[in-house]
Amino acid sequence: MMRYLLFLSFLGLGLLTACGPATSERYDSEGRRIVAVWAHSGQPAERAVLESQVEAFHAHQDEIRIDLTIVPEGDYNAQIQAAAFSGDLPDMLALDGPFLYSYAWQRQIRPLDEFLPEELLADLLPSIIAQGTWNDNLYAVGTFDSGLGIYTRRSLLENVGIRIPENAREPWSLSEFREILTTLSAEHEHRILDLKINYRGEWFTYAFSPMIQSAGGDLIRRPEYDRASGVLDSEASVKAMSEVARWFAEGLVHANVDDQAFIEGQALLSLSGHWDYPRYKEAFGDDLIVLPLPDFGAGPVAAQGSWAWGISSASTAPEEAVNFMKFLLETEQILAMTEANGAVPARSSAIEKSPLYAPGGDLHLFVQQLENTALPRPRTPAYPVITSVFQDAFDRIRDGGDVEAILQRAAAEIDQDLADNRGYPVE
Repeated sequence: MMRYLLFLSFLGLGLLTACGPATSERYDSEGRRIVAVWAHSGQPAERAVLESQVEAFHAHQDEIRIDLTIVPEGDYNAQIQAAAFSGDLPDMLALDGPFLYSYAWQRQIRPLDEFLPEELLADLLPSIIAQGTWNDNLYAVGTFDSGLGIYTRRSLLENVGIRIPENAREPWSLSEFREILTTLSAEHEHRILDLKINYRGEWFTYAFSPMIQSAGGDLIRRPEYDRASGVLDSEASVKAMSEVARWFAEGLVHANVDDQAFIEGQALLSLSGHWDYPRYKEAFGDDLIVLPLPDFGAGPVAAQGSWAWGISSASTAPEEAVNFMKFLLETEQILAMTEANGAVPARSSAIEKSPLYAPGGDLHLFVQQLENTALPRPRTPAYPVITSVFQDAFDRIRDGGDVEAILQRAAAEIDQDLADNRGYPVE
């Protein structure tokens, strides 16, 4: 059976019904139009902010009432797929960014171009627009984006004379990074790289595909999105993943089972995102710095992508849903959410007011990356299969398998999915 169809086969899970179907008009006892909204559970702080934003929206106007349903994160994509299959999507829903193209291709969500004002779109980070765009239409907009980099200690690098990159466009070269690993591993007896291999799932595509792209390869050919063969298994892609395989083979990677390796000083370099900044900052104070990923030879590439809001095609209240979306996209609302989850604010006007992300802030590097070097994960309905296949390939490479053979097999699996689905034609 086709892997993409397997991705859709979650009908055994019970569908959420508390919010009611988006295809029926509903009003509360006060005559307010009810807009059903689904969101993933996320961090407790995120949930609290979203719930407070719903209450603030209700206080702000008296024509719309938001019926918010929080879905456990582990079940979220399965529930959304099942609801899409049965025609029970809510009016508005949060989507994990790189998965939204499947919903757009299935015509489960509608374009937002006609709903959002130009001044708002112009203020959004380019990465937010890039992630939300498929087939030349904007389908989803996030209130925040993500940042990925290498955390370390300034004093550690200065003590051994290692160059500290000053911005996103001047990362370490791959040869520099190799020398750094050699220098640091000679100075310390423990494994020095924390690659978050204690994480699961989407992390591996998010964190390691930028290395492939920085080497000149990719997960699939862009912008055609018509084949992975000759791309995922290209010389450049093999080179990048062979470099990663070498880190494991040479014993440089810490298992980091309890996610404390960097904080406890067992790992000296931590590949991680904005979410780790608070605890790293608490541990190391002003000595903490975050740096861009190395340039693997074809130019720096940064990861990007996070949750975004979309409007169901079946919604009978799209304008009301967009009104709530625009409220969430107000500068102050974005700041409230990003202060809770630490993510990168989606609007330039919010970044200017953010102590962490404004120029001179500890995490301004992430803004530089999102504005200059970020590349969205493949914008294709095939992405669920691409990421699943790549995660399997990464596991085999980490365990010492033949990199070229593994990537050839992965490319063939992706191509088979594309063939099974006739290239996901836009009809």
